[in-house]
Amino acid sequence: MTGDRMSRAARLRWSTASELLRLVHTEPGITRTEACGRLALASGAAAELVERLRGARLLAEHRAGRGGRGRPTTVLGAHPRGPLAAVVDLRAAGWRVLLGDLGGAVTEVAAGSYGDRDPSGFLPEVAGAVASAVRGEPGRVRAVVAAVAGAVSGTRLLQFSTRGWHGAGLGVLADGSGAPLLVGNDATLGGIAEARGGAARGARVALHLLVAVGVGGALLVDGRPVTGARGAGGEYGHLPFGDPELACPCGAGGCWDLMVDGRALARHRGDPAPEDPFAHGREVVGRVLAGTATDTDRRAVERTARALGAGLAGLVNLHDPEVVTVAGLAPELRAAAPDVFADAYRSGLMALHRADPPPVADAVHGTGGPVRGALALGFDEITGPAALARWEAEAAATT
Repeated sequence: MTGDRMSRAARLRWSTASELLRLVHTEPGITRTEACGRLALASGAAAELVERLRGARLLAEHRAGRGGRGRPTTVLGAHPRGPLAAVVDLRAAGWRVLLGDLGGAVTEVAAGSYGDRDPSGFLPEVAGAVASAVRGEPGRVRAVVAAVAGAVSGTRLLQFSTRGWHGAGLGVLADGSGAPLLVGNDATLGGIAEARGGAARGARVALHLLVAVGVGGALLVDGRPVTGARGAGGEYGHLPFGDPELACPCGAGGCWDLMVDGRALARHRGDPAPEDPFAHGREVVGRVLAGTATDTDRRAVERTARALGAGLAGLVNLHDPEVVTVAGLAPELRAAAPDVFADAYRSGLMALHRADPPPVADAVHGTGGPVRGALALGFDEITGPAALARWEAEAAATT
């Protein structure tokens, strides 16, 4: 019973601190006045809390530029020796490891390619890079988050269609780190980033779409993704919106994936399948945006933009979001053929949506969204009351 009471007391002691630190992470550059106003903290309580967090190496503050009359305030940010999250970014083209702090500063510490290896061949190498990063910052890395360009469930990779990988455990990534491992799909994480601090901020229901190598996304309700029974929801690219004669690497036929990325552009141009569909897509669309495109380029872009707009309308009919955010190749594709995209989007909407269609906004975080979303998950873990209590105890022991 005593232990339970102590546990409740500890949670109460750290609950407001947790709220403040999460606010600092979500809104880099927020001032003490703004943050404490948001949390309805009196000035005395705020000063005491900030001082406690500074002493625990969780928070730093520096004087803000004068913005008007009244007493100057301070900007809240990451302590220079504060906790870090390690992000393992498993993209279609290769992998990288990054470290991020509470204030959103991110540093890439390692990167590599997969070559011809399957996950059992390259994951130990990535795990070694994570372990090296942890050793380089003793005691500071408190969460490891993997952002995966494939379907995941828990800490397991279910399917990485573009590489033909199936069923791989990712637990090795945090071996020896002493930190919990969190795993998320890259498009879902990008959606989290937009819902918390991007183009979908404030929307109760938002739809996020990432076009990279194929299409992924997430439906977010109150900033939280709806990920399905196994956590593998949002695989929008594998809806049968495409040509049923085209076989997708996922094993299905007619996937939308094959209609809206660099593979579609190459096919419409008569080119061989590109080794890097995302880079190829940006190259073709870039020529249209720069005014140096051929007629073949323009026709390919228009066909692909039409497929994107029509499919997006179908998802709006399905989910009824307040706003749609798009990332990856999608913003450039839409900009290169705006009228075609807009016509396909509007034409595909049910009449009840057409009078007031959800706006389609370019993602604020762009291709960096998955890493930003991964950091958000990591700092959700790091700034939980129990985790903060452990950090304070360890910090006191090493002072």
